[in-house]
Amino acid sequence: MAACPQLNAKPFSPLLSPNPVSTRTRKLGRISCSAASPSKRHTITLLPGDGIGPEVISVARNVLNLAASIEGIEFKYQEVPVGGAALDLTGVPLPEETLLAAKQSDAVLLGAIGGYKWDKNEKHLKPETGLLKLREGLKVFANLRPATVLPQLVDASTLKREVAEGVDLMVVRELTGGIYFGKPRGFGTNENGEEIGFNTEVYATYEIDRIARVAFETARKRKGKLCSVDKANVLEASMFWRKRIMAIALEYPDVELSHMYVDNAAMQLVRDPKQFDTIVTNNIFGDILSDEASMITGSIGMLPSASLGESGPGLFEPIHGSAPDIAGQDKANPLATILSAAMLLKYGLGEENAAKRIEAAVLDTLNKGFRTGDIYSAGTKLVGCKEMGEEVLKSVDSLVPSPI
Repeated sequence: MAACPQLNAKPFSPLLSPNPVSTRTRKLGRISCSAASPSKRHTITLLPGDGIGPEVISVARNVLNLAASIEGIEFKYQEVPVGGAALDLTGVPLPEETLLAAKQSDAVLLGAIGGYKWDKNEKHLKPETGLLKLREGLKVFANLRPATVLPQLVDASTLKREVAEGVDLMVVRELTGGIYFGKPRGFGTNENGEEIGFNTEVYATYEIDRIARVAFETARKRKGKLCSVDKANVLEASMFWRKRIMAIALEYPDVELSHMYVDNAAMQLVRDPKQFDTIVTNNIFGDILSDEASMITGSIGMLPSASLGESGPGLFEPIHGSAPDIAGQDKANPLATILSAAMLLKYGLGEENAAKRIEAAVLDTLNKGFRTGDIYSAGTKLVGCKEMGEEVLKSVDSLVPSPI
């Protein structure tokens, strides 16, 4: 089994180059899919999930296959249910067979989880519980979420051009600790006999130290700036978080460290996002801030993510949800999932050339003016999920990627 290049991997910097692939300076030549015989073989577990998940996974699989065949790579796929789909089939959101398949693979590609159908289920029978258990089972503790405003999409941002243009930041989110997993948790009654619900925000030294090192390494390979986001003026868990971040900072004197309270960080992300390079934060703050940062780019449908551990397969997924309102209508934007597949190749399998080929193809497709509804603007061509995938395939098969 191929181990995920986690702590010693070349950190993200960034997935997509802000500079589009130029068809004027690069000679385009048709590359035969049979030009390279497979020399490397990997097993990928596919988790289509719910809503638009099956649609975007289908497109991403086609792109993976073409890029792999060109680069002499062969994939064996295992497609298994998770989330609501698993609930309907097996009665649980993460069947043992699904987790076992994921653990035995070289990388895992997930579509989306959840939907209105299961909203009233008890907590242990909610689709989202399956995702949390999957992350826990794979021991993926570091979630890398980039937010890069591409020149082709700067006008799709809800922010003014002068604010959004040039934004390129990375949120490093701790993924398996904090309030989402802390105990005690549950329901009960207080001293007045009133019903209460409670959760626990708790972090151990090792949990903070390991995510801190991932963040510092990532910042070191970017612009050398790291902002740690917490709520240390109120929360003891955040006070301890800051203490440990500052301790690990001594190992990275070349990285400029700053601290920011989470409420201020949320404001600064929309006021002046270019001040940020790399952000490290806990599970719940990272969940919220990374979604906020995604909208700076114009659409949550554009952003991939990688969840990595110290060993074993990584989990790669778009950061968007299952979008049940448009499921099955060919309206979904598959680019975030395609770019998640590129991250899978780069971080999960070490297949840099195939990853760069996919990244270049996405940029080329955007340069040609193709847009799904979430990023559409006047003067561009509106396409559906399948057609967007077909256009990316054309570019994968015609472009020779350059280093990013």
